[in-house]
Amino acid sequence: MDIGTISKPHERLAELLAGEMDAVNTLIRTRMASEHAPRIPEVTAHLVEAGGKRLRPMLTLAAARLFGYGGDHHIRLAATVEFIHTATLLHDDVVDESAQRRGRPTANLLWDNKSSVLVGDYLFSRSFQLMVETGSLRVLDILANASATIAEGEVLQMTAATDLRTDESVYLQVVRGKTAALFSAATEVGGVIAGASEEQVRALFAYGDALGIAFQIADDLLDYQGDSKATGKNVGDDFRERKLTLPVIKAVAQATPEERAFWERTIEKGRQQDGDLELALGLMRKYRTLDATRAGALGWAAKAKAALAVLPDHEIRDLLRDMADYVVARLN
Repeated sequence: MDIGTISKPHERLAELLAGEMDAVNTLIRTRMASEHAPRIPEVTAHLVEAGGKRLRPMLTLAAARLFGYGGDHHIRLAATVEFIHTATLLHDDVVDESAQRRGRPTANLLWDNKSSVLVGDYLFSRSFQLMVETGSLRVLDILANASATIAEGEVLQMTAATDLRTDESVYLQVVRGKTAALFSAATEVGGVIAGASEEQVRALFAYGDALGIAFQIADDLLDYQGDSKATGKNVGDDFRERKLTLPVIKAVAQATPEERAFWERTIEKGRQQDGDLELALGLMRKYRTLDATRAGALGWAAKAKAALAVLPDHEIRDLLRDMADYVVARLN
């Protein structure tokens, strides 16, 4: 697969779904308007117009198209998914005290934390209005559960991020909250609204879940061995921010008492000094944790592709398979 051209599967998917994505974007602009509080569309537009791949709403549209859906509820659901995602980004940037997102200043930096939190709340409320308009309790159940999982994952990450007792099962729980819950809900509701069978709906959930996990593990690995121009992050940002991600968790699990003391100082206590990142990378190389993390990401991508087997033979299904390859192709 040529990663540098239009062959990127999310770009091909965007081309295929262009008309529906236009309808989603129009609905987003309509629903983020506010008659009484102009600050709301100002803040939301800053984030929504910043670009991004719109991967989550595209997954909803793709799942509905896969089953030949002819209505318009999938447009509402795709907008719902994007609103939930945008709301969580606004809240995340406040929690993480971030100054930049997608290469632009964050809303909390341009306005303030209060605006970011309250506009995020507004978008969550809007997302629930959109869900209700589909008239499907099943859809409401899926997206409400996903919203709860996302919030739970954020709280868990806050307490587990600098705790060396955090193991791979806790990390996976955090990743499911941070990333995979919305991927799996996005694909699942597209199938539900289009009348897919129970087996197919379960497959769509499994695909989104595995795709989200592969995506996040790849992201965490690229923090230690990615090209900063391509990723938009500096190598080792997660280490400097004391985030316990999979490459470090695997190194801590095998650490000698002396090495554990190093991780306690740098991650738990945050007392970092010159040369610590190089030492951390040396320990990851010693225990081959970057290789093991890469193998984990590839394993989840393979699970995502395997889940597609029960879905209809369709151009969309091929693109979803390519998407699973693409999220880990960055690791080659």
